[in-house]
Amino acid sequence: MKRVDLIRHLESQGCRLLREGGSHSVYVNPAARKTSTVPRHREVDDFLARKICRDLDVPPP
Repeated sequence: MKRVDLIRHLESQGCRLLREGGSHSVYVNPAARKTSTVPRHREVDDFLARKICRDLDVPPP
């Protein structure tokens, strides 16, 4: 899945960008108080996208 599509999905579910790291972006779900990192690759593996969504307590795309 494309990184921009994953980020668009996370932000539509209420997640916000917390900070930018060296090679990752850290997103937080304020409602669930959960954080997860999103790598800065053009493509994110579907398995990893599901894991990020699970970590943030949002439904998978």
